[in-house]
Amino acid sequence: MKLTLSEPKFLKDSVSIISDLVTEASFKITSDAIELIAMDPANVAMVIFKLLSSSFVEYNVKEEVLLSINMNDFKQVLRRAKANDSVTLEIDDNKFKITFKSNTTRTFYLPMIEVEDKQQKVPDLKFKSTITTTSDILNEAVEDADIISESVTFIVENKELTLIAAGDLSKAHINIKADNDTKIVCDEEKVKSKFSIEYLKKMIQGSKISNKVMLQLGNDYPLKIEYMVLNKVQLAFILAPRVDND
Repeated sequence: MKLTLSEPKFLKDSVSIISDLVTEASFKITSDAIELIAMDPANVAMVIFKLLSSSFVEYNVKEEVLLSINMNDFKQVLRRAKANDSVTLEIDDNKFKITFKSNTTRTFYLPMIEVEDKQQKVPDLKFKSTITTTSDILNEAVEDADIISESVTFIVENKELTLIAAGDLSKAHINIKADNDTKIVCDEEKVKSKFSIEYLKKMIQGSKISNKVMLQLGNDYPLKIEYMVLNKVQLAFILAPRVDND
């Protein structure tokens, strides 16, 4: 296996975002992509990542490889990549070898680890509503909600997405109407689900990948957030809802 990226941005940003949710991960390296499906340790969030071979200037995979590594270690190494570095990924003597090349050559070796062999599958979810909008609009809405509460309720109704955060005495309403930037499709009159802001703040870092985001949700149902750059990279998250016991 030998993979070379001329621009490390998509890999560097994706690994940085994923490492906030997942501590150890197994990447599946196939003939056409690097893929990852992983749960966070609390089983609240799933990460789905795919970096297509078309993102690479060299992509040589003779047979499928399973690469299990500590995500924080990988993030720390990738942080050392400069914008003009090419990044080469290889497996050398049972170690994960990462080489940065520009006017200097820097090589790092990370241990490959044993990860509990539990093949994660993306659940087959049937969403009632799909919203596409700009990453900035979603980021601002989550940050507004964050100053009020630890959770936020998403409501889709009348071609409008509303985020509601409520504290002991405070409340925030963020209304996002369908317009040129925001498209809202809903199969039901009203869709409503509540989510953890702590997790959402980690997920909306996906705005580093793309300035567009797609949200899919239902009633007291998981939320899917997806960032994509065509023919390059997909980074998506599935977040379990918070269900009130009252």
